[in-house]
Amino acid sequence: MARVCAICGKGVTVGMQYSHSHIRTKRIWVPNLQRVKAIVNGAPRRILVCTRCLRSGKVQRAI
Repeated sequence: MARVCAICGKGVTVGMQYSHSHIRTKRIWVPNLQRVKAIVNGAPRRILVCTRCLRSGKVQRAI
């Protein structure tokens, strides 16, 4: 499973971390993904969804 939201496609972002002395090191930003049971094409499935999509109501949760 990739670290990508199934709804909006938000994924890992890479960049540089700068210390106080301006030493650069690579780092990654990982989205806050939750494994939820949702209705996909009329059937319940477990998918990875970012918290932004959950909060905004873009996901129909299955019980």
